Amino acid sequence: MAQGKKSTGPGGLSAESILVFIGVAIFVLVVGGTWVATKVASAINDTRPIGNPMSNLIDIINGRVRWSGAATGVLILEIVVLGLLVGLAFYLVGKMRNAGSRVDRSAQLMSKRKEIYKLTREGAQQIANRLGAGHAGPGVMIGRTVRDNLEVFGSWEDMHVDIWGPRTGKTTSRAVPAILDAPGAVVATSNKRDIVDATRDPRSAKGPIWVFDPQEVCGESPDWWWNPLSYVTDEVKARELAEHFVASQRKEGAQTDAFFDSAGTDLLAGLLLAAAVAKRPITQVYSWLADQRNDEPERILRGTPGLQLSADALSGVINAPDKQRAGVYGTAQQSAQFLINRKVTRWVIPNGPNDNRPQFNPHTFVREGGTLYSLSKEGAGTAGPLVTALTVAVVEAAEDYAKTCPMGRLPNPLVGVLDEAANVCRWKNLPDLYSHFGSRGIVLMTILQSWAQGMECWGERGMEKLWSAANIRVYGGGASDANFLERLSKLIGDYDILSSSVSYNKGERGTSKQTQRHHIMEVSDLASMPPGRAVVFPSGIPATMIKTVPWMARPDAGAVKASLAHHDPGAGTALAAQGGANAWVAAGTGPATPPAPAAPSGPPVPIWEQSEEQRRGW
Repeated sequence: MAQGKKSTGPGGLSAESILVFIGVAIFVLVVGGTWVATKVASAINDTRPIGNPMSNLIDIINGRVRWSGAATGVLILEIVVLGLLVGLAFYLVGKMRNAGSRVDRSAQLMSKRKEIYKLTREGAQQIANRLGAGHAGPGVMIGRTVRDNLEVFGSWEDMHVDIWGPRTGKTTSRAVPAILDAPGAVVATSNKRDIVDATRDPRSAKGPIWVFDPQEVCGESPDWWWNPLSYVTDEVKARELAEHFVASQRKEGAQTDAFFDSAGTDLLAGLLLAAAVAKRPITQVYSWLADQRNDEPERILRGTPGLQLSADALSGVINAPDKQRAGVYGTAQQSAQFLINRKVTRWVIPNGPNDNRPQFNPHTFVREGGTLYSLSKEGAGTAGPLVTALTVAVVEAAEDYAKTCPMGRLPNPLVGVLDEAANVCRWKNLPDLYSHFGSRGIVLMTILQSWAQGMECWGERGMEKLWSAANIRVYGGGASDANFLERLSKLIGDYDILSSSVSYNKGERGTSKQTQRHHIMEVSDLASMPPGRAVVFPSGIPATMIKTVPWMARPDAGAVKASLAHHDPGAGTALAAQGGANAWVAAGTGPATPPAPAAPSGPPVPIWEQSEEQRRGW
């Protein structure tokens, strides 16, 4: 996809050429200036008309035309005006240069207006009309081109991969605007609360808000729950769910045993299937894994028509030799370790026998719309496996719904913003499915901090596949991987500079011309790209540099600020401190009085001192 070679035209003027141009300019100024001065002076003094500029200068030199005081005054005035104009020109040029980024001149060598037509508002809207989604707008906005200040969009069939280093504006410029503009359902993943706080109030107008926060990233209470076993409808889905649990906790390249790894996944799949058939909570799976001789899951499957082979597979593991059985169970138990975290499981199991909390249904969600935020943190106790499983369940439910819709596409495109995807949503098969989702009206934006982060999650080939399957690839700066930046530099392309040199040999003048090829953007330019700039690599189109459009520069910035003030404790405290108690009311969505500070809760109560209700999370 390397861009074709470009040329800036002749460059590198010789010293002689520069002197010639300077001489010509001075000559023109002298001739023209004296002619204007004598012309005006002749009108003032009522003397005979003067000739053309050249003959006038000759007449002045020969004394045939008298140089009067009026002519001197006019000439001085000309010099002053010319000086002011030159100064103004230098000021405007300097101001224009300072107004832009130091890398903006590279944008002039990238794609032209006609080459990016399908990314413009008009071109993207035509694609949306063709896809039957014209009512949803042109697509997901990417930014404005540096070269022509045109809005550019990814259409409703384009998939996005973004690589932005830390603190480069990926949340404010990509994640938040994409969520705000989504015409239908949204699923967003993250390991921070800022995405939720900034968008939940504006998004509430487009449907219910679901915040899946098992690790208390933003302190959301479990007012609803989702049953992961509702995803398990047959043996295939059970195996897929087990693979999501395993892949979400395993780093690419980790040493595994071919037999025990596969057998452990099969065992976990069989137990998930048994728990789904028996309508047990998902925590039952871990209890079975902790009791290797318990044959209850085998009996459940054997008593279910059509699942005899699955029962035989479980029986083979339960009755295997002790060491083999222990190895298989131990492998599966590691993948289900998150099920012993009570803070996590209260989001995925019923809350007591009479739980009246609403249960999340992915199939209902993709039809009725709304916003699902799935939050998790890396490290011990991570809820990443459940975040991955929930994201997959929603996207696959959208795919199933799209199959029943005209043109096989969702009537309102679903937007998935997978922020920190390699950390909190390790979807193993994502690279293989990426391009297919675009044909269903499911627009995914996978946001990574580096190329290496993607390789750690999906491996080298998987990351290459994901990058190639995306139609919109955005680099927002902040990377320091020289190999990755060299790759981008080559994709952006080169330009040619034609320079000439003059030499003298035995009194004869000779001129030679050389062509020098340079990268439009060097590795150092990409590594130090300032905030507010990004390079877009669309499929089949030369790279283009854009100015990012953060939510603060959008028309709905007020609604986002109000949402932040309403939900973000830090933003709310700062707003109240600046504006007093009425600042909450001025924000637009906050309560009439500032929220009272939470009472100190003291140290956690040990489990052996908790009541029955506290231990169960009731």
